[in-house]
Amino acid sequence: MGLRLIPCSFRRGVAASLFAVIAATALVGCAGDKELEYKEQSVYEIYSQAVLYLEDDRYTDAAKYFDEVERQHPYSVWATTAKLMSAYAHYHASQYDEAVTRLDRFIAVHPGNRDIAYAYYLKALCYYEQIADVRRDQDETRKALDALQDVVTRFPSTPYGRDARLKIDLTRDHLAGKEMDIGRYYLTSRHYLAAINRFKSVVDTYSTTTHVPEALHRMVEAYTALGLVDEARKSAAVLGYNYPSSEWYKDSYGLADASLKRLASAKPESTIAPVPPETSPASALPTSNPAAETEKLSQPPPPPDAMGQEKKDGSTVIPIGKKKKPWYQFW
Repeated sequence: MGLRLIPCSFRRGVAASLFAVIAATALVGCAGDKELEYKEQSVYEIYSQAVLYLEDDRYTDAAKYFDEVERQHPYSVWATTAKLMSAYAHYHASQYDEAVTRLDRFIAVHPGNRDIAYAYYLKALCYYEQIADVRRDQDETRKALDALQDVVTRFPSTPYGRDARLKIDLTRDHLAGKEMDIGRYYLTSRHYLAAINRFKSVVDTYSTTTHVPEALHRMVEAYTALGLVDEARKSAAVLGYNYPSSEWYKDSYGLADASLKRLASAKPESTIAPVPPETSPASALPTSNPAAETEKLSQPPPPPDAMGQEKKDGSTVIPIGKKKKPWYQFW
């Protein structure tokens, strides 16, 4: 019988079948002390008390009694399960460091145990539930991502692997949010190159997250501020191609379009007037090619609709090549 995230049936079965007789029996000493006073008891009595504390949501006390099983009966068949249950109790008490320590020991000593997938998954949860706000250090978030990916790699077809995949998406989105927070700070501080590097990291490393449209728009802003109009247009093009209906793209389009107009107005007009065709020297005029003209005349004319001619119903077809591009394809 494998363990689950909340092994209620397992706990009830053990408590009911093995330890109903000793419901009033406990180890000597107060369960709230840092260490239990040693008194030799059977493995059934110790494990029974641990399960009772677990069902009463007294997770710290339950963890102490599960540890006591291993201390007094290290070679018992219950000692292996007690190691994992101790980590489970520490996890529910939000004592994540203690839980990870016990899980690492369980994984190292019992790599072939039937509940090893649950041990890896519980370790990932210990890191996952410590994910902090994006304004704080994200070391635990990176540990959570590594641990979750480990679960998916080792146990892809288990329920733990399927749940880990969902949590990986949320974890990556959180890490992308951290990069965006730093990039926005650099952008408002006018450290444009540093901001661009952060936004590029979001686009390249976290391309499946929800932060990519904003990252591309912020790159347009940074490139425009640096006067790199071509780079701004490229970023806007990527944004428009992948997220054409995004609000971020509408802002990027307006920003890039305005920068193009400013660039065009800033260019000096040419002082060289074009030479009329009739005054051009003979050498500059195109020479006729009889063979090419004959080949051209031998080709059938294009269909009338393609020439922009009138249809029978009176409407006019726009010639091929003259259709107006969508508004987002201005580049």
